[in-house]
Formats: sequence, C-alpha cells, structure tokens
Amino acid sequence: MRKALFAAAMATALIGAASVTAMADGTSITIFNSKMEIQSQLEEMAAKYSEEKGVNVEVYYSSDTVAAHMSTRYASNEPYTIAMVDAKDIYSLAPEHGLDLSDQDWVKDTTQAIAIDGVTYGFPVCVEARGIIYNKTAIEETTGETFNPEDYKTYDAFKSLLEKLKENGMDTPTGVMKEDWSLGAHYLQQVYEMRDDVEGIIAALHAGEADLANDERYNSLMDTFDLLKENNYAAGSPISAVREDTEFNLADGMIAFMFGGNWDWSVLVEYWEGAEMGMMPVPQNDDNYNGKLVGGGSKYFFIDNSDQTSEEQVAAAKDFLNWLVYDEEGQDFLVNTCALVPAFSNIELPVSDPLGVSVKSYADSDNLVADYRYAPDDHYAKNGASFQKYLAGQIDRAGLAAEIEAYWKATTPVEH
Repeated sequence: MRKALFAAAMATALIGAASVTAMADGTSITIFNSKMEIQSQLEEMAAKYSEEKGVNVEVYYSSDTVAAHMSTRYASNEPYTIAMVDAKDIYSLAPEHGLDLSDQDWVKDTTQAIAIDGVTYGFPVCVEARGIIYNKTAIEETTGETFNPEDYKTYDAFKSLLEKLKENGMDTPTGVMKEDWSLGAHYLQQVYEMRDDVEGIIAALHAGEADLANDERYNSLMDTFDLLKENNYAAGSPISAVREDTEFNLADGMIAFMFGGNWDWSVLVEYWEGAEMGMMPVPQNDDNYNGKLVGGGSKYFFIDNSDQTSEEQVAAAKDFLNWLVYDEEGQDFLVNTCALVPAFSNIELPVSDPLGVSVKSYADSDNLVADYRYAPDDHYAKNGASFQKYLAGQIDRAGLAAEIEAYWKATTPVEH
C-alpha cells in the first residue's frame, strides 16, 4: 500500500479518493489533503464518516505544490470546502478565501491556531518536528552500551558515537534522504530558524548582505550534515537512494540514524519489528540549540468562504473540524489511525508512535524552536536542488552557500 502511495505521489495529476455515493438528502463536502502519508487513512475515514453522518465526503490529493494547486482551483472557481495547506498558505490564501473561525470552541483549546489581524482562519491538524531519528535497539546491540540521546547532544559526542558504531561492525551508521523537501525545507531552514533574529538573517539574505560561508549557524549545521553524509550507507550514490530503502534500513537496524521528522513514522512502521526508536535534536556544539527540535503546528485546515460553498457545506465543514477535536472517534482518528501529535490540549489520548512521543516530550518541556513559515513557494525546490549537488559532491560548502545567497537575493520577500 505504501509503495503504491509513493508511486501516486510522483504523478502530477490530481488524485481523487474516497468518493462515495451521495446521500439523497445529504450535503457533500470536499477535503484537500496535502499530507501524502495519511491519504489512505483519510480515504477510509471519509467513507465511514459519510455513512455515519449522512454527509458525503470526498478527499483529494495532489503532488503539485500546495500553493500552485490551490491557485489553480481558485482560478477555475472550484474551491475545496476544506483545504489542508501549509502555514504560509494560510497567510496568503485565508484573508481572501478563508472563513472566520474565531467563534469556534476549539480555538480556546490550542496555542497553534493561525489568526491574521485578530481573525482565526487556520485549524492546526497536528504538531510536527524535525531532528535526528534513531534506532536505540540497534545502537545498544552494536555498542553493547546503553544509549541515552541526552549524552549525544554535541557534535563531538555524536561523532564519537558514530566512530564507536563503526568500530563495532556497523560500517555505515547513517542514512540521508535525498529529497529536495528534506534537504531544502527541513534541514536547510534550521540555518534560519536556530538564531535569535530570524527575520534579520532573512532580510540580510534578501538584501544580498548575508555571508553564509562564514555564518556560525550555517557551519555548525553543515558540520553535522557532513557527519551524516560521510557515514551514509548510500554514500557511493546518494542521489539514487530511495526513501523507502533508507527508512527500511533504519527500522531494521542496518543503520542507526537518519535526519527526518515524526511524519516518517508512517513509512517506518511498515518495516518496524519492535525496535525502540525516537527522535533527538541535531547535535551541535552550541548550548542554546543543541537540545531542541524544530517544529510546531504543521498543516492547517481552512474552510472556504466563497460563493461556491453553501451555508450547508460550511456547517458540515465546521462539524467535521469539531468532530476531530471533541468526538472520541475523531480524536482516535488523529492520534491512532494517522499517528499524529494533536495540537489540542483537551485531547488526552497517548501519542501512538515513538517519534510522536519524542516530539510531545520536547514540546511539553518547551524545547521546540519555532519553524519559519514564510519561505517562498519555490524555496525548497530550488535550494533543495543546490543541496542535492552538495550531497553528490558536485559543489563544496562555500558553493552551496553562494547558491543559497543568490536564490534569496533574486527572490521577492513574502509578506506576513
């Protein structure tokens, strides 16, 4: 099932799913899903919800960028009733197309909702974070020692552990995903996020005044990336590495570490056989940030407010969001079926997967660095391509810095 889903993601055409026979007297709503790894779960939920609630629900997915896909839908006057988008898309789309949700009960039960000029538009689907995913069982079986991620927060300690793993038979203890979104959005963006003045570095980049090659944060994160790169099981052909293969190797214990996020559990679980796993911050020799993951509210629903959406559809859409937050079955769907970390304080179900447990522990202890939500739409694709060149050894660290700087200098700032 998972391989079929990934194959579908390579297509550029819109995928329609969970289309059920419309109820004779029922309302029909559409939901756009931009979170590929829960598409099959949403399809199954929609069919069941339709049958039980008398509301015909259809779920759609597209492999186009969210902004491009939503722009096409609005240009053709075919909005979704509910759309799942990234945080930055709420800021660009909701003031014109979104429904005011400020009066909804769930607003009081989350700190992650998005409001613009005092108006709440964005419903947080989940909390997600980025860091190093580890296979604790494999580490301990290889080294013969107890693994505590707190002991390896620094670059130096992490490097020594990788050496110990190699000395004890794990020749290539890391995996690196080559996808542009992983490199260009998830890893690179930490260069902007892990500093006191995030807007300052972005402004300097736009102005062509930043010097990443001599930037402390850039070099700190690239030092750690180089450790991952040098110890990568696919170092001989890193751009040919298949995501599923990397995640299989991690779940199976052939490798010990991989940079990613708690969303990776939806893939890892397909190969998981009970190994103890979790997430830890990217190791750096920096006491301010080496103990923190980067994350926060991730993926947001907003309800369409155009003439194409009827009052009945708006009411049904609001009911669906409230079902997710306050109905036991809706909560179970978020936490257990989709393996998401909920963004609502009233949901007390224990997080169902080990990566989510890690994220929740860092969030509860206030050890999440806020993710940067205003990168341009083509940021991860273009900078991800540059990062892929670095991963493949086609450019050096200074060359990567130069390409990133050139991108920002030629890009119009995102208003927010």
